[in-house]
Amino acid sequence: MGITKVVIVDDEALFRELLRRTLSAEPGIEVAGVAESGEAAIPLVRETKPDVVLMDIELPGELNGIEAALRIKEETPQIGIVILSAHSDRRYVTSLPLDDSQGWAYLLKQTVPDLAAVVRAIEGSKAGMVVLDPLVMAGLRPRQGSVVASLTRRQQEVLELLAQGYGNAAIAQRLTLSEKSVETYINAIYQALHVSDEPGIHARVKATLLYLQSAQNR
Repeated sequence: MGITKVVIVDDEALFRELLRRTLSAEPGIEVAGVAESGEAAIPLVRETKPDVVLMDIELPGELNGIEAALRIKEETPQIGIVILSAHSDRRYVTSLPLDDSQGWAYLLKQTVPDLAAVVRAIEGSKAGMVVLDPLVMAGLRPRQGSVVASLTRRQQEVLELLAQGYGNAAIAQRLTLSEKSVETYINAIYQALHVSDEPGIHARVKATLLYLQSAQNR
């Protein structure tokens, strides 16, 4: 898989240092730099050329986290962005520019101690996926009458794990299924949602965005 270079952008020094130390100890991840504002992040990203930027949604200065991330994406469209937030409400997630977009993750700061979830967000955004925090997903349910609500309970479980950045093997392990069964469920989900791989956008991204669009807070 190779080394994944990341930059951390957060104005809270203690949190920034905690995240830096945690990720520096993770095999396969290199922390290329840290910044405390959006204005400082942009030249740092130009200099260090990371694969992924972990960006606080609320930053001091002229640029908030979303605005800084968009500036970075304009210069380097393939870069992954992990938005760090204290807000689990759906309206904060949908404030991200996710329409037909790729390489974004939304991660709650309280999830950071769950290193596996952080790594899924980093690697998923690097791969061009859209990854949602597991605690955010736990607080959502499909609206009655939506296409996602028409999926079977098992199909919804598989889709929720897809949206959290799990691969097929990990989904199979969590749900005690064979990988072949997981592939069958995923194909059925794609068919029901009328999504498929197209140049420039992955079917998993489309399925995740449809889930988010059809969801409401529990």
